[in-house]
Amino acid sequence: MDAPPSGRAGAPASARGVALLGPALVAGVAYVDPGNVASNMTAGAGYGYLLVWVVVVANVIAWLVQYLSAKLGVVTGRSLPELLGDGLPNRFARRAYWLQAELVAMATDIAEVIGGAVALQLLFGLPLLLGGLITGAVSMALLAVQGRRGARPFEFVVIGLLAVVTVGFLAGLLVAPPDPAAALGGLTPRFTDSGSVLLAASILGATIMPHAIYAHSALARDRFGTPAAPSAGTTSVATSPSAPRSPIARLLAVTRWDVTLAMVVAGAVNLGMLLLAAATLPGVEGTDSLEGAHAAISAQLGPLIGTLFAVGLLASGLASTAVGAYAGAEIMHGLLRVRIAMPVRRLITLIPALVILGLGVDPTFALVLSQVALSFGIPFALIPLVALTARRRILGTYANRPWTTVAGIVAVTLLIALNAVLLWLLLTGS
Repeated sequence: MDAPPSGRAGAPASARGVALLGPALVAGVAYVDPGNVASNMTAGAGYGYLLVWVVVVANVIAWLVQYLSAKLGVVTGRSLPELLGDGLPNRFARRAYWLQAELVAMATDIAEVIGGAVALQLLFGLPLLLGGLITGAVSMALLAVQGRRGARPFEFVVIGLLAVVTVGFLAGLLVAPPDPAAALGGLTPRFTDSGSVLLAASILGATIMPHAIYAHSALARDRFGTPAAPSAGTTSVATSPSAPRSPIARLLAVTRWDVTLAMVVAGAVNLGMLLLAAATLPGVEGTDSLEGAHAAISAQLGPLIGTLFAVGLLASGLASTAVGAYAGAEIMHGLLRVRIAMPVRRLITLIPALVILGLGVDPTFALVLSQVALSFGIPFALIPLVALTARRRILGTYANRPWTTVAGIVAVTLLIALNAVLLWLLLTGS
């Protein structure tokens, strides 16, 4: 692996490298959203340490997927939706592709707004509809920071919320640490019944999210700008491997560290939630809902840990819905070449979640439906990502090496297969 890029004269290389971190941590918020909370807590409470290996595998796949997305943005100076918009043959194809990607982003937003609303109800007793409105308003404020202040302040705010998520969801492990031997035993891949398969697919579906793939390439583009190199449409976008390291090569080296840090944090949070549930909530009923998990944690570990869990859930909903709205705006711009004022767009995409909350639909049921929608969207994001990053015409000498492309194909196949299983089990009620 290349070393992080050197800094400007007088600035230590390490300090310069740290200053370039951030886009992956923002995209990584999607990996600790309320959908992940529901899946991981249910898996730990229902099956103990059985599915530890699924969380680890999901995190490894997520590293590869997010690095490829970031690399696309760094090398080309363009986002995945922009490149897809250029490559689709006609207006109908672009609109159809945009529609499915937009619906998936909106489904993701439903889960995140509902998570924030549930957290506000748990903390302050607010009605779910009011909590959804507050969550939407706060996300608008976060997006205003991105629009007026630029990428870096937005990163600072979202990373701060990610820190709150980490503390809130992992605090319980200090009170009730897991069994190390049992946790290590959970690294052995296995299932026990169709329910464990369903949860494995749900964990993967909640971890690898289409909107995070679209967003990361745009975050890298916004942060680093268009590369100071010839057009990304030819192999001249990159220097030869024997040439001195270019700015792009140095940025990619930092990007690998950025993605690694983000996935370590997200993986630790997801694994921590499963371990917490496995250690303290085995066999406890009702933990398949956010409210039930909070009640069980409060009863088992005390009100302080329960409150921290609710605060973590609130931060998760606020941060992830802001990133989701950012992704949706990029999807529209890249595929349709249309930009809508962010507050207007935020209001439009907030409506489905508010309708669900206003109608009194069970929040857990809405979360399940959102995961089903994500299952449909994963192939449309992953297949083009692997295909584009493998093309020398697009990335020049930074195109994927053969083993990277093979790993990407294996990951895509696995995710599509498991999400197909998830859909089948949900539809058949198995």
